[in-house]
Amino acid sequence: MPSVIHFSDPAPDPVEDRPALSRAIGTPPLRLTSERYSAEDGALSVGDWECEPGAWRIAFHPGRHEFFQVLSGRLRIIDTADNAREFGPGDAGVIPAGFIGTFEVIERVRKRYVMLDRA
Repeated sequence: MPSVIHFSDPAPDPVEDRPALSRAIGTPPLRLTSERYSAEDGALSVGDWECEPGAWRIAFHPGRHEFFQVLSGRLRIIDTADNAREFGPGDAGVIPAGFIGTFEVIERVRKRYVMLDRA
């Protein structure tokens, strides 16, 4: 039987990655993801994410949605019409399915995320 997850428990070791060179704007920043929960064969993912300053292009497919809340730092998300939204500590947002734009980390950021990723 699954147990309840409490985010005060120690996080799993983070997985390191960087945006693909083809999507990066400048030097691809280091990203750290500590997935705390995964269900539905990976279609639902919940965890903590951290990233150093940098920017890259994002394109969510029609089945991908992300809710996030910034714990520390600042980020900016810019759509293809150049509409920008900034998020800082305590701010929350949703990146909707099909979104295309730029994700920019202004100052080292930590966020908690819930990702729904269906085909």
